[in-house]
Amino acid sequence: MHSASNAPANPFQAFIKIATMAAITAFLGWGAYAIGIAPTKLPIIAVCTFIATICTTLFFWPHRVAVAFLGMAVLIGTRAMTLKGMMEATELDIIFFLIGMMIIVGALKDLGFLTWIIQTIISQKKMNGTAFTIILCFLSAILSSVLGEVSSIIVVMALVFQVCDTLKIKATPFVMISVLCTNIGSAATMLGNPVGIFIGNKAGFTFGQFLTGATPVAIVCIFATIVFLHLWYRRDIHDMTVKMQQHRNMNKGLGPLVRLPFRRGLFVLIATVVVIAFHHQIETALHLTGADNKNAFLIMTPLIVAGLLMIYRPQRARSYVEHDVEWWTLIFFMLLFAIAGGLAAQGVTANMAHKLSAVVTGGPKAMLPLVLFISSIGSAFVDNIVFVAAFTPVIQSLTAASADYSVLWWALLFGACFGGNITAIGSTANIVALGLLEKRGHAHVAFLEWLKVGACVGLLTALIAWAMLSFLPMPHPNLLHESPEESVESSIQGSEVRIDNG
Repeated sequence: MHSASNAPANPFQAFIKIATMAAITAFLGWGAYAIGIAPTKLPIIAVCTFIATICTTLFFWPHRVAVAFLGMAVLIGTRAMTLKGMMEATELDIIFFLIGMMIIVGALKDLGFLTWIIQTIISQKKMNGTAFTIILCFLSAILSSVLGEVSSIIVVMALVFQVCDTLKIKATPFVMISVLCTNIGSAATMLGNPVGIFIGNKAGFTFGQFLTGATPVAIVCIFATIVFLHLWYRRDIHDMTVKMQQHRNMNKGLGPLVRLPFRRGLFVLIATVVVIAFHHQIETALHLTGADNKNAFLIMTPLIVAGLLMIYRPQRARSYVEHDVEWWTLIFFMLLFAIAGGLAAQGVTANMAHKLSAVVTGGPKAMLPLVLFISSIGSAFVDNIVFVAAFTPVIQSLTAASADYSVLWWALLFGACFGGNITAIGSTANIVALGLLEKRGHAHVAFLEWLKVGACVGLLTALIAWAMLSFLPMPHPNLLHESPEESVESSIQGSEVRIDNG
């Protein structure tokens, strides 16, 4: 979740960053050995490879895919992971789900649906700064929850720039407002953020369970954030109200309006969300049950809709696949999942789960702030999928011992999504929005300028999530792959075998 600006400017800077990476990797590798998480050679290699990949995303963002390729070669070459194990750990089901959703979003742009949303808002005649800000917040959150954070922020930025350019006011405050709400809204459903579908699928949550657990927390956080942002940017919102009134007095609108055929796009979006919402019932009717078919129709729905759209618009089908699918990002996800799988293969995550259980007394409720804090801070500086991929096997081991630990899935989700608001590089949506802002020549948002408001919103939403997770009953996953006793015993035995063979 970093921009290309993180590439080193000169050889000396590159040397400093490489030396820092080496020191961090060596220190954490030694620490994992010292506390017993990686007691032998192969687990240490798995830990160091994963840490090196994380450091690359932080210091050498443009080279993350290249280093991930090399990391996989190291794991397989040292026998820390098998080729079959690598293929199983790439999470191809999640990758295919994301491919389907990206094609659907590309088709929605073609069908004029996203432009229609913008025009519907700017055509409102009785608009003021407060009303526009509230609409902007909810639009950012809702679109990100159904289209994904990147597609959503591109649409919302078009709206912000059109209104701010017309009124000749600073766009920066409204860019910030939309991005902060986008990251919060992305936690509301499985569709909003890659970590949502990853957690939902790995934990075994249905789409309905995800709505029951995640959406209420996201809604409360959105309302709290709207109140906070109205206070923080009250002067800019007031200036917008004044400018809008002046524009109305001159009988001017907020932008040119064009009639658009939006109904086909609206139908596609509603149909996709409805089918996904009832995927569990469809799977039951088709007898797609059991661990081998977990969330099968959830994964297949975007592919089915994408296939139908490409048949409907054959002249655009190749373009959807080549240009609307973020292949670079998806390849990185696959490699990252595989490298994280090396930690599980060497028993590192199982050992970490046992250590956490021993150190943090008080059960899952006591672990909530720890998981929220680590995932929030980590996601503020490094791609949130990195921490989710690393923590997933740990939480799986804990939930195998007791279903009560499934609340940690939600802590991981909210920490990863809400933590993206803390810094300007904490989320892909942040990077895209700031890139568009600078490209249009509006302004540059300094790191500390973002940190002041982002840290406040991140802390506020994390505290709300912690309170709600502590007192509200959260859904438990439907599917348990094996009994708790079998899972814990197998993980312990696996660790012992690896230690003996180390």
